[in-house]
Amino acid sequence: MSRTDSDFKKKNFRVAERLKSFKAAFHGIGVLIKYEHNARIHFFIFVFVIITGILFRITGTEWLAVLFVSGLVFAGECFNTAIEYLSDLITDKQNENIRRAKDVAAAGVLITAAISAITGLIIFIPKIIKFLRV
Repeated sequence: MSRTDSDFKKKNFRVAERLKSFKAAFHGIGVLIKYEHNARIHFFIFVFVIITGILFRITGTEWLAVLFVSGLVFAGECFNTAIEYLSDLITDKQNENIRRAKDVAAAGVLITAAISAITGLIIFIPKIIKFLRV
């Protein structure tokens, strides 16, 4: 069943409705951290990187890179989790297309995490080497 333009009603902007959407988004972050083990791992790594960045006094540009790739990992984890939840709602039986969708979504998280790790190594290895030589 597909929708046409006439199926959608124009909604007026309301601050209260926007605040509700933020509440839902923060609830989603809570669900992610509370129930998803990999998201917790990413979160603890992120906290470690923040602390390490402060200790090594990384530059503003380096902070931008760290925050950007970290945000990509968390966003990827959100999308992956949403796909998993929706897929599990559709059926609890084995389904090849659902398995592929879940695998591709997980691959997205893996790719963003790998790029994030490489970015972190590029930023922190020279600082660690310099620290060890002193």
